[in-house]
Amino acid sequence: MKAAPDAQKRLLDLAELDSVADRLAHRRRTLPELAEIDESSKQYARLATQVIEAETEAGDLAREQTKAESDVDAVRTRADRDQKRLDSGAVTSPRDLASLQSEIASLHRRQGDLEEVVLEIMERREAADSKVRDLVAKRDETAAARSAAEDRRDAALKEIDKEAADVQGRRTGVAAEIPADLLKLYEKLREQYGVGAAMLRHGRCQGCKVALSIAEMNRIKAAPHDEVLRCEECRRILVRTPESGL
Repeated sequence: MKAAPDAQKRLLDLAELDSVADRLAHRRRTLPELAEIDESSKQYARLATQVIEAETEAGDLAREQTKAESDVDAVRTRADRDQKRLDSGAVTSPRDLASLQSEIASLHRRQGDLEEVVLEIMERREAADSKVRDLVAKRDETAAARSAAEDRRDAALKEIDKEAADVQGRRTGVAAEIPADLLKLYEKLREQYGVGAAMLRHGRCQGCKVALSIAEMNRIKAAPHDEVLRCEECRRILVRTPESGL
């Protein structure tokens, strides 16, 4: 393939722009905010599940406390009723009086036991409610941190995309100056090797960094200036410049 030396040198400008575009694309894929958002999302999901579990436990204890308090009220009501009956003097039989007094005493003991149960449930409920508050606070903090990371990500992506658009515009201009057949070869090699063209600098291919042999350098010296050369090692287009060492 033949191409004017200036057209071949423009391949180096194109390769540099493509390298910048690749770096921008890599930066876009590997923004630290992406990992941070992913981790925050996982943490938020875990905390959201824990909040639901803690709220369920707290709700169960609230219902258990309501039932226990209802049992206390029922026993207290019954004890009060029996006490009023005792105090009214309506019961005169010694046997009935003894039985009523025994029942009142039993009800008071039962009430005391139930009140102990209520206190124990209240303590457990207080701990459960505190756990809910702590988990909700952590969940909300995680959501806020994720939102902040998303804002930073969006700002970074906007800047990257702006730079990428600028690079693409400059690339379009450079590509328009390169002959179609040479550009087609460059694009093919870029797809295969990531870099389609490299400078020959001081006898070394800047694509694969391999120093050319004396025989290869002599072959290149003898080649016409408009001949499109390829690196024997990496097969990229080898562009000659005043720095080639020829």
